[in-house]
Amino acid sequence: MKMKIRIITEATGPVEAEISWDKNPRTATSIWEALPIESKARRWGEEIYFPIPVELGEENSQDLVELGDLGYWPPGRSFCIFFGPTPVSTGEEIRPASPVNVFGKVTGDIKVFKKVKDGDAIRIERAE
Repeated sequence: MKMKIRIITEATGPVEAEISWDKNPRTATSIWEALPIESKARRWGEEIYFPIPVELGEENSQDLVELGDLGYWPPGRSFCIFFGPTPVSTGEEIRPASPVNVFGKVTGDIKVFKKVKDGDAIRIERAE
């Protein structure tokens, strides 16, 4: 099952994404139920992350992710958007600081997230 969400920042406007229950159903359900979420974006290389009101452990967590993946980072209780290499990546790989639970994918233009700055307002909402 996949459900659509919108990610909205000052720099990007709305960007479409999907939450998927296929791989990490506990993570997907917890994040879906917490929406809408508003926070301040943090940048770490070509990753945006921000704390959310969800507390989970690892669920099929991954050391490497793909372009456009949405992840939940358990140690920081954070929502993550991956749009390129991070400071710990080797070459073009996309490596989080530590394993993340991948629960979705950006379906819109991932490149727009390069415009987001530290501290920009960010909102995640259902696009039903």
